[in-house]
Amino acid sequence: MDGLASETDEPQREKARRAILDHAAWNHRVRGESDVQRVDRNFLELLQELRVAQTGVQILFAFLLGIAFTPRFATLSDWQHAVYLATLLCSAAAAGLLIAPVSYHRTVFRRRLKDQLVETGHQYAVAGLIMLLLSLVGGVELAASLLLGPWSALVAVAMSGLFVTFWFLVPLRHRAVHGQAGPD
Repeated sequence: MDGLASETDEPQREKARRAILDHAAWNHRVRGESDVQRVDRNFLELLQELRVAQTGVQILFAFLLGIAFTPRFATLSDWQHAVYLATLLCSAAAAGLLIAPVSYHRTVFRRRLKDQLVETGHQYAVAGLIMLLLSLVGGVELAASLLLGPWSALVAVAMSGLFVTFWFLVPLRHRAVHGQAGPD
């Protein structure tokens, strides 16, 4: 069975290898940069994006931590306490995921694993953005529940739709329309 799987995977591996070589050639021809330069640039771009997201999530997390120590917190309903806890945990997860590439970098520093660092950092960043999205929606739900009561769910759904649309659907749509992978 393994031999059969290896034979059927071989054309896919060759196709992937050719795509990587084509990408490298395109990158060199259009941008005039080597693979090492491309990975370095990707790493710097990732770091800049993480700086923006980390600042926001850290402020949100600090604010959420403080809420539990206010006098009004004890008056919240069980549902609001559940939303608060879920939001706090999502913001902690977002902070952890958005900070994780730093730890990864320190762990693999000078091991010639920057390409893996960029790919893993990208995955952490996407997961962190999803957790940040949930944190923001939870925070809005919690605040709106104090003002609107049961109608706050509509606000949370609307916010979820906006974030999902602007953060993910629009870029995915552009990616689908403009097709081919370009130089990153």
